[in-house]
Amino acid sequence: MRFDILTLFPEMCESVVSESILGRAREKGLVEINCRNIRKYTLDKHRRVDDAPYGGGSGMLIQAQPVYDCYRSLCEDIGKKPHLIYLSPQGSVLTQQRAKELLEYDNIALLCGHYEGIDERVLEEIVDEEISIGDYVLTGGELPAIIVADCVCRMIPGVLSGEDSFTKESHYASLLEEPQYTRPEVWHEKAVPEVLLSGHHANIESWRRQRQLERTLQKRPDLLERADLDRKDRDYLKKLTEEETE
Repeated sequence: MRFDILTLFPEMCESVVSESILGRAREKGLVEINCRNIRKYTLDKHRRVDDAPYGGGSGMLIQAQPVYDCYRSLCEDIGKKPHLIYLSPQGSVLTQQRAKELLEYDNIALLCGHYEGIDERVLEEIVDEEISIGDYVLTGGELPAIIVADCVCRMIPGVLSGEDSFTKESHYASLLEEPQYTRPEVWHEKAVPEVLLSGHHANIESWRRQRQLERTLQKRPDLLERADLDRKDRDYLKKLTEEETE
Protein backbone atom coordinates (compact mmCIF):
# COMPACT_ATOMS: atom_id res chain seq x y z
CA MET A 1 0.00 0.00 0.00
CA ARG A 2 1.26 3.46 -0.86
CA PHE A 3 0.64 6.83 0.77
CA ASP A 4 1.72 10.17 -0.66
CA ILE A 5 1.44 13.21 1.59
CA LEU A 6 1.14 16.44 -0.41
CA THR A 7 2.36 19.18 1.90
CA LEU A 8 4.27 22.43 2.31
CA PHE A 9 6.19 20.86 5.19
CA PRO A 10 7.53 17.47 4.06
CA GLU A 11 10.27 17.45 6.71
CA MET A 12 7.65 17.70 9.43
CA CYS A 13 5.81 14.65 8.11
CA GLU A 14 8.95 12.70 7.30
CA SER A 15 10.26 13.07 10.85
CA VAL A 16 7.17 11.26 12.18
CA VAL A 17 6.61 8.55 9.58
CA SER A 18 10.29 7.54 9.80
CA GLU A 19 9.96 6.54 13.45
CA SER A 20 8.37 3.76 15.50
CA ILE A 21 5.91 1.33 13.88
CA LEU A 22 5.47 3.32 10.67
CA GLY A 23 9.22 3.63 10.24
CA ARG A 24 9.75 -0.10 10.70
CA ALA A 25 6.89 -0.90 8.30
CA ARG A 26 8.55 1.29 5.66
CA GLU A 27 11.91 -0.40 6.19
CA LYS A 28 10.29 -3.84 5.76
CA GLY A 29 8.59 -2.72 2.55
CA LEU A 30 5.12 -3.33 3.98
CA VAL A 31 4.02 0.20 3.19
CA GLU A 32 5.37 3.06 1.09
CA ILE A 33 4.98 6.58 2.46
CA ASN A 34 6.25 9.57 0.48
CA CYS A 35 6.18 13.24 1.41
CA ARG A 36 5.85 15.50 -1.64
CA ASN A 37 6.64 19.19 -1.36
CA ILE A 38 3.91 21.29 -3.02
CA ARG A 39 6.26 24.26 -3.03
CA LYS A 40 8.49 22.55 -5.61
CA TYR A 41 5.71 22.89 -8.17
CA THR A 42 5.12 26.62 -7.93
CA LEU A 43 5.86 28.79 -10.97
CA ASP A 44 6.61 31.78 -8.76
CA LYS A 45 10.29 32.72 -8.84
CA HIS A 46 10.20 33.41 -5.10
CA ARG A 47 8.65 29.95 -4.51
CA ARG A 48 5.45 31.42 -3.11
CA VAL A 49 2.41 29.19 -3.18
CA ASP A 50 -0.14 31.46 -1.52
CA ASP A 51 -2.03 34.64 -2.34
CA ALA A 52 -4.79 36.85 -0.90
CA PRO A 53 -8.37 35.58 -1.32
CA TYR A 54 -10.71 37.33 -3.74
CA GLY A 55 -13.39 39.29 -1.92
CA GLY A 56 -11.10 40.16 0.95
CA GLY A 57 -10.73 38.54 4.31
CA SER A 58 -7.93 37.63 6.65
CA GLY A 59 -5.15 35.20 5.85
CA MET A 60 -3.86 33.71 2.63
CA LEU A 61 -4.94 30.84 0.38
CA ILE A 62 -2.80 28.18 -1.29
CA GLN A 63 -3.11 28.62 -5.04
CA ALA A 64 -4.59 25.98 -7.30
CA GLN A 65 -1.65 25.68 -9.73
CA PRO A 66 1.08 24.25 -7.46
CA VAL A 67 -1.35 21.83 -5.83
CA TYR A 68 -2.61 20.62 -9.20
CA ASP A 69 0.86 20.23 -10.69
CA CYS A 70 2.02 18.33 -7.61
CA TYR A 71 -0.98 16.04 -7.97
CA ARG A 72 -0.41 15.53 -11.72
CA SER A 73 3.23 14.65 -11.07
CA LEU A 74 2.11 12.03 -8.57
CA CYS A 75 -0.37 10.55 -11.06
CA GLU A 76 2.42 10.26 -13.63
CA ASP A 77 4.74 8.58 -11.12
CA ILE A 78 2.30 5.85 -10.13
CA GLY A 79 0.65 5.55 -13.55
CA LYS A 80 -2.88 6.17 -12.34
CA LYS A 81 -5.05 8.41 -10.19
CA PRO A 82 -4.69 7.79 -6.44
CA HIS A 83 -7.61 8.08 -4.03
CA LEU A 84 -7.10 11.66 -2.88
CA ILE A 85 -8.17 12.73 0.60
CA TYR A 86 -8.20 16.38 1.60
CA LEU A 87 -7.65 16.83 5.33
CA SER A 88 -10.25 19.41 6.28
CA PRO A 89 -12.33 20.41 9.33
CA GLN A 90 -15.31 20.27 6.94
CA GLY A 91 -14.77 16.59 6.19
CA SER A 92 -16.39 13.50 7.65
CA VAL A 93 -14.87 12.65 11.02
CA LEU A 94 -12.40 9.77 10.82
CA THR A 95 -13.64 6.54 12.38
CA GLN A 96 -12.08 3.12 12.76
CA GLN A 97 -14.64 1.81 10.29
CA ARG A 98 -13.60 4.32 7.64
CA ALA A 99 -9.95 3.48 8.29
CA LYS A 100 -10.72 -0.21 7.64
CA GLU A 101 -12.47 0.73 4.40
CA LEU A 102 -9.44 2.73 3.22
CA LEU A 103 -7.42 -0.50 3.23
CA GLU A 104 -9.17 -1.30 -0.05
CA TYR A 105 -7.08 1.31 -1.90
CA ASP A 106 -3.58 0.58 -3.18
CA ASN A 107 -2.69 4.27 -3.51
CA ILE A 108 -3.88 7.03 -1.21
CA ALA A 109 -2.84 10.67 -1.51
CA LEU A 110 -3.27 12.95 1.51
CA LEU A 111 -3.56 16.65 0.69
CA CYS A 112 -2.62 19.01 3.51
CA GLY A 113 -4.06 22.49 3.57
CA HIS A 114 -2.42 25.43 5.33
CA TYR A 115 -3.02 29.12 5.97
CA GLU A 116 -6.75 29.69 5.29
CA GLY A 117 -7.05 26.67 3.03
CA ILE A 118 -6.76 25.89 -0.69
CA ASP A 119 -8.39 27.44 -3.77
CA GLU A 120 -11.77 25.72 -4.10
CA ARG A 121 -11.38 25.10 -7.83
CA VAL A 122 -8.57 22.59 -7.49
CA LEU A 123 -10.35 20.85 -4.63
CA GLU A 124 -13.40 20.37 -6.84
CA GLU A 125 -11.24 18.89 -9.57
CA ILE A 126 -9.01 16.39 -7.73
CA VAL A 127 -10.41 15.57 -4.27
CA ASP A 128 -12.28 12.27 -3.77
CA GLU A 129 -13.23 12.79 -0.14
CA GLU A 130 -12.58 15.09 2.80
CA ILE A 131 -11.67 13.75 6.23
CA SER A 132 -11.50 15.53 9.57
CA ILE A 133 -9.92 14.12 12.73
CA GLY A 134 -12.31 16.02 14.99
CA ASP A 135 -14.45 19.07 15.46
CA TYR A 136 -11.64 21.54 15.94
CA VAL A 137 -9.22 23.48 13.74
CA LEU A 138 -5.46 22.97 13.42
CA THR A 139 -2.79 25.11 11.76
CA GLY A 140 -2.45 22.71 8.85
CA GLY A 141 -3.33 19.27 7.55
CA GLU A 142 0.01 17.63 8.29
CA LEU A 143 -0.88 16.17 11.69
CA PRO A 144 -4.27 14.85 10.46
CA ALA A 145 -2.56 13.30 7.41
CA ILE A 146 -0.08 11.46 9.62
CA ILE A 147 -2.91 10.28 11.85
CA VAL A 148 -4.85 8.88 8.88
CA ALA A 149 -1.74 7.11 7.56
CA ASP A 150 -0.93 5.66 10.98
CA CYS A 151 -4.51 4.54 11.62
CA VAL A 152 -4.70 2.68 8.31
CA CYS A 153 -1.15 1.33 8.12
CA ARG A 154 -1.23 -0.42 11.48
CA MET A 155 -3.97 -2.72 10.12
CA ILE A 156 -1.85 -3.86 7.16
CA PRO A 157 -0.78 -7.50 7.68
CA GLY A 158 2.70 -7.69 9.15
CA VAL A 159 2.89 -4.12 10.42
CA LEU A 160 1.97 -5.16 13.96
CA SER A 161 2.95 -8.42 15.66
CA GLY A 162 -0.48 -9.97 15.06
CA GLU A 163 -4.07 -9.17 14.22
CA ASP A 164 -4.99 -9.15 17.92
CA SER A 165 -2.77 -6.10 18.28
CA PHE A 166 -5.47 -3.95 16.68
CA THR A 167 -8.68 -6.00 16.58
CA LYS A 168 -8.96 -5.95 20.37
CA GLU A 169 -8.21 -2.27 20.76
CA SER A 170 -10.68 0.49 21.55
CA HIS A 171 -13.06 1.37 18.70
CA TYR A 172 -12.14 -1.52 16.37
CA ALA A 173 -15.36 -3.35 17.30
CA SER A 174 -17.06 -0.21 18.65
CA LEU A 175 -16.11 -1.10 22.23
CA LEU A 176 -13.53 0.54 24.47
CA GLU A 177 -10.58 -1.52 25.63
CA GLU A 178 -10.53 -3.12 29.07
CA PRO A 179 -8.10 -1.94 31.80
CA GLN A 180 -4.68 -3.59 31.58
CA TYR A 181 -1.92 -4.31 34.10
CA THR A 182 1.73 -5.36 34.23
CA ARG A 183 4.36 -5.96 36.94
CA PRO A 184 4.54 -5.41 39.87
CA GLU A 185 1.57 -7.41 41.11
CA VAL A 186 0.86 -4.77 43.78
CA TRP A 187 1.58 -1.08 43.23
CA HIS A 188 0.63 1.71 45.67
CA GLU A 189 -1.38 -0.91 47.57
CA LYS A 190 -3.44 -1.64 44.45
CA ALA A 191 -3.41 -5.27 43.33
CA VAL A 192 -3.86 -6.69 39.87
CA PRO A 193 -7.33 -8.34 39.59
CA GLU A 194 -7.03 -11.95 40.70
CA VAL A 195 -8.68 -13.35 37.58
CA LEU A 196 -5.75 -12.11 35.45
CA LEU A 197 -3.37 -14.16 37.60
CA SER A 198 -5.49 -17.32 37.50
CA GLY A 199 -4.31 -18.69 34.17
CA HIS A 200 -7.92 -19.59 33.37
CA HIS A 201 -8.23 -18.27 29.84
CA ALA A 202 -12.02 -18.54 29.55
CA ASN A 203 -12.53 -16.61 32.80
CA ILE A 204 -9.99 -14.00 31.73
CA GLU A 205 -11.70 -13.46 28.38
CA SER A 206 -15.08 -13.19 30.11
CA TRP A 207 -13.66 -10.64 32.56
CA ARG A 208 -12.16 -8.61 29.71
CA ARG A 209 -15.40 -8.58 27.74
CA GLN A 210 -17.38 -7.42 30.76
CA ARG A 211 -14.90 -4.63 31.48
CA GLN A 212 -15.11 -3.53 27.82
CA LEU A 213 -18.89 -3.36 28.06
CA GLU A 214 -18.74 -1.48 31.36
CA ARG A 215 -16.24 1.09 30.11
CA THR A 216 -18.11 1.69 26.90
CA LEU A 217 -21.39 2.12 28.75
CA GLN A 218 -19.79 4.57 31.18
CA LYS A 219 -17.61 6.59 28.82
CA ARG A 220 -18.96 6.21 25.26
CA PRO A 221 -22.48 4.75 25.35
CA ASP A 222 -23.03 6.03 21.80
CA LEU A 223 -20.63 3.35 20.51
CA LEU A 224 -22.89 0.56 21.72
CA GLU A 225 -25.40 1.36 18.97
CA ARG A 226 -23.03 -0.03 16.32
CA ALA A 227 -21.16 -2.61 18.40
CA ASP A 228 -21.44 -6.29 17.50
CA LEU A 229 -23.15 -7.61 20.64
CA ASP A 230 -24.48 -11.09 21.34
CA ARG A 231 -27.28 -12.01 23.71
CA LYS A 232 -24.88 -12.49 26.62
CA ASP A 233 -23.47 -8.99 26.08
CA ARG A 234 -26.93 -7.45 25.97
CA ASP A 235 -28.02 -9.25 29.12
CA TYR A 236 -24.93 -7.98 30.94
CA LEU A 237 -25.53 -4.42 29.76
CA LYS A 238 -29.14 -4.66 30.87
CA LYS A 239 -27.97 -5.80 34.29
CA LEU A 240 -25.54 -2.87 34.53
CA THR A 241 -28.23 -0.39 33.51
CA GLU A 242 -30.66 -1.77 36.07
CA GLU A 243 -28.03 -1.51 38.79
CA GLU A 244 -27.40 2.14 37.92
CA THR A 245 -31.10 3.01 38.25
CA GLU A 246 -31.55 1.31 41.65
